[in-house]
Amino acid sequence: MSSKEMEIGAFIQLRDVRKTFGKGNLSFDALSDISLSIGKGEHVAIVGKSGSGKSTLLNMLTGIDRPSSGRIVVKGAEVQALEEGPLALWRGKNIGIVFQFFQLVPTLTILENLLLPMEFVGAIPKQERRDRARALLERMGISAQANKLPGALSGGEQQRAALARALANDPDLIVADEPTGNLDSRNADKVSALLADLARSGKTVIVVTHERQPGASYERVLNLEDGRIVADERPRS
Repeated sequence: MSSKEMEIGAFIQLRDVRKTFGKGNLSFDALSDISLSIGKGEHVAIVGKSGSGKSTLLNMLTGIDRPSSGRIVVKGAEVQALEEGPLALWRGKNIGIVFQFFQLVPTLTILENLLLPMEFVGAIPKQERRDRARALLERMGISAQANKLPGALSGGEQQRAALARALANDPDLIVADEPTGNLDSRNADKVSALLADLARSGKTVIVVTHERQPGASYERVLNLEDGRIVADERPRS
């Protein structure tokens, strides 16, 4: 698909994206011919059964993995065409990733976990980093945990710390892979509410969720089945 055929102004665009794993008779398509546009500030849920391609799609959007064919454009950047070094810097500046299992560095304090991505990217002036990190922890309601190691926090607190870390460089895109899957209902609700607040503030938020019927906080729900989008619904419409 040519550049002219890409939708003008769309924040995220995937065109004819396919991801194949394996070779020959042992190969299978985790994603098949995905074409999709997402606008800036949308709050999107990706749902589907285990193995439907949800996490693979998220990995395509973030450049964690590369498509076997097709184009991925995020904020004007051809993600699949970037070399590893520039891709890592671009991702660190433009995308905040929240993982299901937190992935906080266990030997660093919560505050240090937030400072790390700022130091890597260098987008936030050095003299502003500590104040920004503390403000983010305050926003997540865990400022009292700033000088503790991750292992001293509850699961809900660790996930909120991971969300604060994802916001460290003020990215326009937040992606979360089943961020509430390991939390009790009370903490899951808190994390979901924080993600919804980010979308309302203008961030583009994309969440892979195990919920079969996501709540009305999502503007859009993409249902995947066998690597294909079988439904694209707007619950608020």
